[in-house]
Amino acid sequence: MGAREIDETWIEEAVERYRRIESHRAEFDKAVHGVEVTVRSPDGLVEVAVTAAGTITDVRFLGPLHTRTSAEVARSVRAAVTAAADAARWAREKLHAETFSDYRPLTEA
Repeated sequence: MGAREIDETWIEEAVERYRRIESHRAEFDKAVHGVEVTVRSPDGLVEVAVTAAGTITDVRFLGPLHTRTSAEVARSVRAAVTAAADAARWAREKLHAETFSDYRPLTEA
């Protein structure tokens, strides 16, 4: 086999690999917008729903607000939003691992 044949084979394999990666990327992008995670503040006052992409889709107050100070409510909201960001990151990492599980790097490190 000549160098030209090897190069053509390598190029064909590289193109096919690229197509598979792009297909997985599209699948991943669709999944991160479709998966939703719900978390609560430690005190149980605030519940936040977030997609794996990090978009907050809903915020709910699960208890009475009139018995709490504005500082307490703000603290609960911050805690729930922080937990939502962490949950979105976790969901994104999990989806990435699942989507690209059959992908192997070009070189072994």
